[in-house]
Amino acid sequence: MLGSSREALNSLRGYVSQQSGQSDFASTPSQLLSAASLLSSDKALRVAMSDNGQSVDSRVALVRELFGSQLTGTAVDILAQAASQRWSSSDDIVDAVEDIAAFVVFALADKAGELDRVEKEIFAFSRAVDANSELQMALTNPALPGTAKSAVVKDVLGGRSAQGTLTLLEHAAANLRGRRVDVALRRLSVSAAEARSRIVADVRAVTELTSDQSQRLAAVLGRLAGREVSLNLIVDPSIIGGISVRLNDDVIDGSIRTRLEQARRALVG
Repeated sequence: MLGSSREALNSLRGYVSQQSGQSDFASTPSQLLSAASLLSSDKALRVAMSDNGQSVDSRVALVRELFGSQLTGTAVDILAQAASQRWSSSDDIVDAVEDIAAFVVFALADKAGELDRVEKEIFAFSRAVDANSELQMALTNPALPGTAKSAVVKDVLGGRSAQGTLTLLEHAAANLRGRRVDVALRRLSVSAAEARSRIVADVRAVTELTSDQSQRLAAVLGRLAGREVSLNLIVDPSIIGGISVRLNDDVIDGSIRTRLEQARRALVG
C-alpha cells in the first residue's frame, strides 16, 4: 500500500480497537471477509466506496444502504469507517477489509489466550503447502471454485485448528486474487506477529533449533530490528549447514549452500 492507504489502514485499526467491547465484535471477522469477497468481485462497488471524488457522506451512505440489512451493526460501522478513509486505489480497500478481519481474529485470539496457537497453525499450514505439490496445485488452480478451495483447507486442518485459523485460511485460499499462495499466507503470519508488536523472521536451518538457540537467535534479530521477533523455523536439509534468515525484506544468508555457490561463481568467473 502507498502512503495514503497506509495511513487509512492505521486509522481504521485504531477505530476497530475501540469497538472491541461491542457485543457483536466476535462475529465481525467472517462478515468482513464476506464483504471483502463481494468487493473483490464487484469493481464498480469498490470504486464507489473508495472514490475520493465523492463526498464522505455519500460513500458512507452507500455502505449503510448495501450492507445495513445484511451484516451486524459493528461490521457495518467498520465498513462505513473504511469508506470514509482516503485510499490510493480501489484495490487497497479490499486488502484493508481483509487485514481488519485478521486484526479482529488475532485480537479475539489474544483475549482467549490462543494467539500463539493461531500463529503456529497458520505457519504450519504454510509449511504443509510448501511441502505438498498437489496441495499447491489445488489451491492455485484457477478452474477450481473458491468453495472447493475452502473445502480443501478444511480437510487439511481436519477439525483440529482454532476457529480463527480456519476462518482466515479458508478465505485466503478462496480469494488469492492472483497472488501466490505463499505470499497470502505470509501476510497472515506477519499480521499475527504485528498483533503483538513483533515482526516475523523466517529461519531456515538444517535441523530443528533448540529452545535456547531459538531464544538467542530471536534476541539477536530483535536487536537488529529494534523490536521483538517471532521465529518461523523451516527445516531445510538442502542448505547443508548454517542458517538463512529472512527478516522483512532483508535476507541474512549464512548457509553453507550459499557459500559454496559463491565460491563456485568465483572460480568460474
